[in-house]
Amino acid sequence: MYHPYFRGKQFELITIRETASVMAEAGFVPIIEPVKETLNGLDRALTAVCEADGAAIVIVNPYHGDHAEDGAGISTLLKTKYLGKGGISAGILLKEHMSREDALACFDAHQDHSPVFVHAGFAEGKGLAEDLGPVLQNTQHVFFEKYCGALYRKHYRGSRRILLRDGFERRRNADHPPMEPFSELHLTFQDDGMDGFGDFLIVGDDFTEGGGPAYAVAIHLTFINGDKDDVMYIYHFVSDTKDTPTDPAGKFAQALAKLIIKLDTGSSCLEATSSIAEFRGLNTKSHFPGLGQVKKLSMIHHIETLARYFA
Repeated sequence: MYHPYFRGKQFELITIRETASVMAEAGFVPIIEPVKETLNGLDRALTAVCEADGAAIVIVNPYHGDHAEDGAGISTLLKTKYLGKGGISAGILLKEHMSREDALACFDAHQDHSPVFVHAGFAEGKGLAEDLGPVLQNTQHVFFEKYCGALYRKHYRGSRRILLRDGFERRRNADHPPMEPFSELHLTFQDDGMDGFGDFLIVGDDFTEGGGPAYAVAIHLTFINGDKDDVMYIYHFVSDTKDTPTDPAGKFAQALAKLIIKLDTGSSCLEATSSIAEFRGLNTKSHFPGLGQVKKLSMIHHIETLARYFA
């Protein structure tokens, strides 16, 4: 049903590890595009998924990061450690530079890992569907919505189809509004003829190798708005200090104080997830855990919020 898309940085992989049982129980299937040369973190994340009897899709030909030129190490990891573990699938990322021949060759090479096509700018969608022929109905396809309109997706009718939408508006932290709509795809994916949906959590689809100096610190938390037909919204709790790259701990304290005030009103609509409990604990201890940890807590909150909604 729900397919969160992760670029495999450290805190994304830790998020998968720490939510493996939640996602498995909810039937959620993370998609992981490994971007770091070392695959130890990916291995630990997949081990956690398997131990929870969950499922995951691992991109074997990443577009971003250290494996963009050669994903052989990822394929080797799948073959040596995850062969016969039915929950782990190979994802084939279809970008504009890829040919139909290469796409099919990658598909054939990963038959032992239930390959999934991930469409993200591919120029020959209709031709690939024709190439698959009668096999099409047994395949699974994930579509980046910004590249794949309804006509493109129509060529894959009869297969299992997942639609990914980026609900996170990327801008400077200082420019975020206090609250805005995030997505309604969890409500409408079946009306679009899809079998599942996904997003890029509170990170967004845009990939950057590393973050710059934090002139403003923001805590991004999603919630289901029962007053707006259960559309998902997102809060941006932003620090008051926005004009200097120094003192991230002080800025986090400012953003956290705004979150706590909102929670204490009793009308925030935020689910009482494990992350909310941890944010309250950080406030009590006046502790700054680091910006990566803050992002991880927001991602965990997003996953637990959707799991509770579908439960």
